[in-house]
Amino acid sequence: KFYVLPQAPQQFKQLLMVAGVDRYFQIAPCARDEDPRADRHYGIFYQIDVEISFPTRDEIFAICENMIKETYQVVAPQKKIATFPFPRITHQEAMDTYGSDKPDIRFELKLQDLTELLKNKCDFNVFNQSEIIKCLVVKDNKFTRSQFSELENFAKSKGAKGLAYTQVGESAFETGIAKFIQNNFADLKAKLNLNTGDVLFFSADKHELANKILGNLRLKLGDMLNLKDPNLLAFVWICDFPFFEINSETGKLDFGHNPFSMPQGGAKAFDNPDPLSIISNQYDLALNGYEILSGSIRNHEPETMVKAFEMVGYGRDEVLKRFGGMYQAFHYGAPPHGGFAIGIDRYFMVLIDEPN
Repeated sequence: KFYVLPQAPQQFKQLLMVAGVDRYFQIAPCARDEDPRADRHYGIFYQIDVEISFPTRDEIFAICENMIKETYQVVAPQKKIATFPFPRITHQEAMDTYGSDKPDIRFELKLQDLTELLKNKCDFNVFNQSEIIKCLVVKDNKFTRSQFSELENFAKSKGAKGLAYTQVGESAFETGIAKFIQNNFADLKAKLNLNTGDVLFFSADKHELANKILGNLRLKLGDMLNLKDPNLLAFVWICDFPFFEINSETGKLDFGHNPFSMPQGGAKAFDNPDPLSIISNQYDLALNGYEILSGSIRNHEPETMVKAFEMVGYGRDEVLKRFGGMYQAFHYGAPPHGGFAIGIDRYFMVLIDEPN
C-alpha cells in the first residue's frame, strides 16, 4: 500500500536486524521513483534482498558469490565465470583504470595516465592546458578514416570537445596529432610498450570528464573490435565508494550512493574537513559492464545517521521526521549489520543476452 523509501525495503530490513531477526532474505518488489532506463524496469522491479547481523564484508561477499555460482547455470548453462572468487577493486581504481564504476573487465584496454609525460612537455596546447591527459592503446589495428570519424563523433556525444589520436610508425608517429608529440616518441614508446601499428586515443580535460570519455570509448572499441566474449561472466566487486559527491545539478554536497552506509572510521569520519575524501563501507558488484548488485555495511548508530544527513543540509528535525523510526530503533542497541540486493531483472538480462 505504501513505500517508505522510493528505492527499496532498506528501512524495513534494517529494522528487522534491530528486532533480533539476525538473517533475512526476500525476493522483494521495489518501486523506483525515477525515470525508466533501458536496463531497469520502470515502476516495479525485483531484487534478491539480503541482510545479516554481525557480518564481515568477506562473509557477505562469500554468500553472494556462492549463491551466484550455484544458480546462474540454470538460465545460462553455456556461460562460465571468468574468476572465482570475484576480484575486488576500489572505486578510485575502477574510475582511473576503466573510466567506469561498473567496468566490463572481459577485455584489457586500460586507461593510461600520461599527464607527467606530456603536460608542458609537448607542442599541443590542448594537453598543456588540461588537468589530466589519458590515453587508450589499441594494439596493431588499422582504422579507416570513417571509423576515426565515427569514434570522434561518439566521443563528442559523451562530452569531449574532440578526439585526439595517432598511429605508431616504424620510427615516428603517423596521422592525427603526430606532429605535436613527435618529440615524445621515445618516452611514449617506452612507457606504453608501443609497437608499429598501435593506435593511441587521447582525452585531455578535467580528471572526471577525461575518465568518463575514455571509459565510454573503451566500451565502444570493445564492441567494434569484438573484444567482449558473450559466454564469459566477468564479475568484479567495486569497493570503497566516496560517501559524498557534488550534485551536478545543484552544485551542492550530496550522498554518493547510499545514505544509510557506515563511513569508514565511523562517526569521526565526518570531522574530516574535506567531505569528498570520506570513504563509505559501500560496495557494488559489476557484471560485463552492468551494476547488478549494490550493498554496504550499514550505519547502525543514531547520531552518526543524523550527522550524515546534516552534512548534506538536512536539519535534525527533518531527519527525525523522515527517519524517526530508524533513529528510535537504533537507541535499543542495534547490532552492526550489512547486506546487499541483486537486481534480478537486469541480472537475467545479462545472462540471457537481452539488450534491455
